[in-house]
Amino acid sequence: MIERWSREQVLALAPDASSQKGAQSVSTPAKWPATGATPDVLWGECKGSGATPYRACVDLAEPAYRCTCPSRKFPCKHALGLLLLWSADGVPSADASPDWVTEWLEQRRARAAKAATPRSGTPTAGPGTAGHAGPGTAGHAGPGTAGHAGPGTAGHAGSGSGPGHAAIPPTGDTEGTAGEGIGAQAEPGAPGLADGGTRLADGGPGVVDGGPGVVDGGPGSADGGEPDRRAVQRERRVAAGLSELERWLADQIGQGLAGARKSAPAQWEELTRRLVDAQAPGVAGVVSRLPRVLAEEDWPARLLGEYGLLHLLAVGYRRAPELPAPLRDTVRSRVGFPTSREEVLAGATVRDHWHVLGSRDEEQDRLVSRRVWLRGRTSGRFALVLSFAPPGQALDASLVTGTVMDAELAFYPGAAPLRVLVAVRHQAAPSGPPPGAGARAALDELAAALAADPWLESWPVVLTDVVPARRADRWLLADLTPAPDDRHNPGADRHGPGGNRQRPGDDEHGPGSECHDTRGELHGSGGERHGSQSERHSPDGDRHGALDEWHGPGGARPGLLGGMPLHASMGVPWRLLAVSGGEPVTVAAEWTPGGLRLLTTWDEENRVVVL
Repeated sequence: MIERWSREQVLALAPDASSQKGAQSVSTPAKWPATGATPDVLWGECKGSGATPYRACVDLAEPAYRCTCPSRKFPCKHALGLLLLWSADGVPSADASPDWVTEWLEQRRARAAKAATPRSGTPTAGPGTAGHAGPGTAGHAGPGTAGHAGPGTAGHAGSGSGPGHAAIPPTGDTEGTAGEGIGAQAEPGAPGLADGGTRLADGGPGVVDGGPGVVDGGPGSADGGEPDRRAVQRERRVAAGLSELERWLADQIGQGLAGARKSAPAQWEELTRRLVDAQAPGVAGVVSRLPRVLAEEDWPARLLGEYGLLHLLAVGYRRAPELPAPLRDTVRSRVGFPTSREEVLAGATVRDHWHVLGSRDEEQDRLVSRRVWLRGRTSGRFALVLSFAPPGQALDASLVTGTVMDAELAFYPGAAPLRVLVAVRHQAAPSGPPPGAGARAALDELAAALAADPWLESWPVVLTDVVPARRADRWLLADLTPAPDDRHNPGADRHGPGGNRQRPGDDEHGPGSECHDTRGELHGSGGERHGSQSERHSPDGDRHGALDEWHGPGGARPGLLGGMPLHASMGVPWRLLAVSGGEPVTVAAEWTPGGLRLLTTWDEENRVVVL
């Protein structure tokens, strides 16, 4: 039996605010003359503007949705309204479902069985293992890029070959989950490639001539056919483009940054075009976003840091054969080499009970991306499921915030593997708060991830026993108790986990040598960052020892220790304050360099609250 979802969990599935409003308008019993529910399926007939009522049904196990209305949104307001009615205990139980519901379920199961057949020989790693799958991207990027959110970019969480949706068929009967009903999932192409945006057949290491960033013996190097020729040509174009980028960066540092506000934007625009022509869309995306840095108060330090990361990536690609395979995969993905779904699904999977921590939608360059964050109950691993669609079209709505699914996930490879595809989905599991840790331990995890992939721009965290607190005008999630090694030394230096980290890949020596990372030392939680190229200052600066004069809902809390600051866009976290009431809570959030973006919390009865 599927646990009943809360009203907030249902509304979180809506594709937009108007769908939420519409769903609430059709969630009354008077709108549904016929409804029913079995342990795994809901169905009902909703009065519409026509003579024939709309038929809506929801497979709660996936979940998946179907409705005969002509709406192009997914799930539509009728499916959401039916779920709202069910969440309020307004749908009666039934012994069996109608024929039209049974027929839909049988069609879905037949498609699922057919899709699962090629995976019969795929190895599966049990819970708690670290296995991950096949060649490709490090898994964070917008379509056609390698590792960052938004199309053609390489600096924010996203996916290099993320799933998108084809257009909804123009019929009055839409249904499905990600990959079905609204059209097969498509791999968004890399926009702006010199060959017209066509994805190369191999997309990964293994080009014949062993040029820069190439490793011999990979796929597509057997007989020098057309795919091999095109792959070699692309490797050479990328190598030439990144070599030009290195020279340009050296010139900028030599000239200084004082005149960047006036002259740099035009140079960045031209450089972006050249990198697109060089078939390095990931790097082009990073350069195209540099104008945003100029709006920051500390823009010289920020710009210097971004230049350092670009230089690290260019040198990493040039020295790729010297790198360990996971780091090489990360570098290539950040440059913009895609990985097919087939390659990922052909690798090992990790089975666990995966908590759905929350999701976030972002629109960029005429494409909407949805990031859904997961955490394994036994393994403790984080995972990221991505989907893409043009504005106004449906995104993957199969993962419900606050639920737990027994599933096998296939990880995209990389130095800090995070992005996944759901390979096999089993039964739902009992829900509840996910495993987590205090802010100090979360910073340790974050430092390890940044040490492996210095280009990360987002990472999930689950914080336990934290309270929302305020210092001056900045809100944080603060620990109530000190870490074990701080109990006898409350004034200990709290320069964040890992201190001044050494990592291969500095400017002059390239990957494989010891250097100070451009992200460098993390002070506290998102505070000042010292790197080999620059210093990045957050509004909170350094944090040493216990934090004095922190204020929460109950007034001053002088015993609170350092925490993790919230992103300025979060404002005052009223919902979290209401749930916490000054008491410790578990919070799932998305870390970014600017602070935490809240996702979900759980109240005293372990009910999920979407933030």
